[in-house]
Amino acid sequence: MGASSPCAKITAMPTRTLRHDSTTWLDLVSPSAADVARLHERYPHFHPLNLEDIRSPIERPKIDQDDDYLFLVMHFPQWDSAGEVSRASEVDFFVGRDYVVTVHNGTLKPLTSAFQRCQAADEARAELLGRGGPHAFYTLLDQLVDYIFPILGKVEGRVAAIGDALFESNAKRTIREIALLRRDIISLRRIIRAQIPIVLELESVAHPILHEDMEEYFGDIADHLFKLRDIADENFEIINSYAEAADTLASHRINEVMRILTVISVIMLPLTLISSIYGMNIDLPFADDPNAFMLTAIIMILVALLMLLIFRLRHWL
Repeated sequence: MGASSPCAKITAMPTRTLRHDSTTWLDLVSPSAADVARLHERYPHFHPLNLEDIRSPIERPKIDQDDDYLFLVMHFPQWDSAGEVSRASEVDFFVGRDYVVTVHNGTLKPLTSAFQRCQAADEARAELLGRGGPHAFYTLLDQLVDYIFPILGKVEGRVAAIGDALFESNAKRTIREIALLRRDIISLRRIIRAQIPIVLELESVAHPILHEDMEEYFGDIADHLFKLRDIADENFEIINSYAEAADTLASHRINEVMRILTVISVIMLPLTLISSIYGMNIDLPFADDPNAFMLTAIIMILVALLMLLIFRLRHWL
C-alpha cells in the first residue's frame, strides 16, 4: 500500500488499532492491568492517575488537560434489561494531535459500529482519521451523543403509550409502568446533564492540540446535548403529570367502591333490623298470618326501594 493508505487492524480485542496516514485510533475494550501497562509503554507521557482512572469501574465525568493531550471521562446511556432502567456506560478518551484512544466496555453500538466500518472500508477510515486525532475524537463523540436521540425517542413512545392506557381499568399495571419509566427518565436526565459541562469546556478550552475551528464543532454537540436535556425534562414533566393523574384516578375508583359499599351497608341496616325483630320469640303483628313471610319480604323490599329513591334524589347514586 502507498503511504496514504490506511493499515488493517493490528491487534485483536480487547486492544484494537486502526491507522490512516499518521493518525491512530487505539480502542481498548474492558482493558486488563496488562493492557494498561502496554498502553503506558506506547504513550509514556500519559499521567499515571489517568491510567488509573480507566481501570476504575465508574468515574465521574471530567476533563483533564495535559501539555500534550486531553483526557476525558464521559458517560452515555446503556439499557439494562434486567433492571429495566438506563445506566451510565463510561467511555474514556485520550486525545492527542495524531491519535485518539478510547476505553469502554464494548457494549456501546456507536463505538463498535464505527470501528467495524473503519475496518471494512478505506473511505470510512480516511473520513474518520484523515483530519487528525481531535477531529476523530469529535466525530466519535458526535455519534455517541446523536445515539441518545433514538433512546429518548423510545422513551417518548412509552410515555405516549402510558397516556393512552391511563384510563384503562388495569390501574396496577399502569402505575408500575409509570414508576419504571420515571426512574428511567431520571437516570437519563442525570447522564445527559453531567456531559454538558464537559462539552462546554471543550468548546471554550484553549489547548495546543485543538484548532480554533473546533469550537464550532463542539458547540454543535453542546446544542445537541441541550436539546436532549430539554426532551428529557419534558418527558419527566409529562410522566409526573401522568403519575398524579393515576393517583387521582385510583383515589376516585376507591371512593366509588367505598360509596357503593356504604350504600349497600346503609340499605341493609333497616332490613337487618326488621329480620331481627321478626326473629324474636314474642308475639308480633302478622306473626300468626300464613302469609307473614311474604308480607315481611314485601315490607323489606319497599324499605330498600324507598332508601334507594332517597339516595337517588339526593344524588348520592
